[in-house]
Amino acid sequence: MNLVILDTETTGIKQDDRICQLSYIVSDEDLEIKEIYNELVKPPIPISFESMAIHHITNEMVEDKPKIKFSSSFKKLKELNSNQNIIVIHNAKFDLEMLKKEDFNPHFQLIDTFRVLKHLIPDGKYSLQYNRYALGLYKKEQVLIDKFNIQINAHDALGDVVVLYLLLEYILKEFKLSINDLIELTKKPILYDKFYQGKYKFKEIKEVIINDPDYIEYLLEQPDLEDDLEYSIKYYLQNLQEEPIYKFSIGKYKGMRVEDVYEIDKQYLNWAFHNMKMSKGMRNKIANILKGE
Repeated sequence: MNLVILDTETTGIKQDDRICQLSYIVSDEDLEIKEIYNELVKPPIPISFESMAIHHITNEMVEDKPKIKFSSSFKKLKELNSNQNIIVIHNAKFDLEMLKKEDFNPHFQLIDTFRVLKHLIPDGKYSLQYNRYALGLYKKEQVLIDKFNIQINAHDALGDVVVLYLLLEYILKEFKLSINDLIELTKKPILYDKFYQGKYKFKEIKEVIINDPDYIEYLLEQPDLEDDLEYSIKYYLQNLQEEPIYKFSIGKYKGMRVEDVYEIDKQYLNWAFHNMKMSKGMRNKIANILKGE
């Protein structure tokens, strides 16, 4: 069994962006390093200035480099691509999607240290560079640099791979976990308590379920809803102790709760049920009120 501890640098973070640096460490299950691969490759599109400002790889630096499919690092990665081996990435979704653009279909078992940290330190911070300093990993980098005669630069792929290797080593020792434990933690859903993007960024999920159930219904209908967010929403829905509040979003009673409209205008509520476009949840709410007459 081999571990492939991997990072990429890219031309950007948009749909059309591609890999311009591929780096990884190959180790055994005891983290004894066997090989180190680090290669600049020529992407099919220019590197954005925003990305250059982060990893400092310019278009001139990759001009005479091979396309990724012809690079020795990519060829070796394909040789290692087996479910007998394990790939270790920090925030794996991004790098794996970039590799798939190069017709690389991963068969590895996966350890995503970003997800692992979220399980182990629920209230922590999860960026690789933050933990490089917070966990004192930077103090151990020079030993690897000297031992393997490698050169790393700030924020390039090989530099991040070295940090990732040290982070993996730290997690295994500090939390007394096995490689298999980390694989299982990677698979395990993460329970969010808040939204971290979108309309209700940093609002508690439970609060939004109660105060805007139509929005929750809309989210659950989205085919690209992130798995952990879907899991979290459904968890809180199943454990909700308060009734969601349904309000009219249009019409003469815009902003009023269904129950309040029923008290003052039952005829309108009946009309709305049969004629207005509304969420399934709101329709069920109105139906239950009307049935209770």
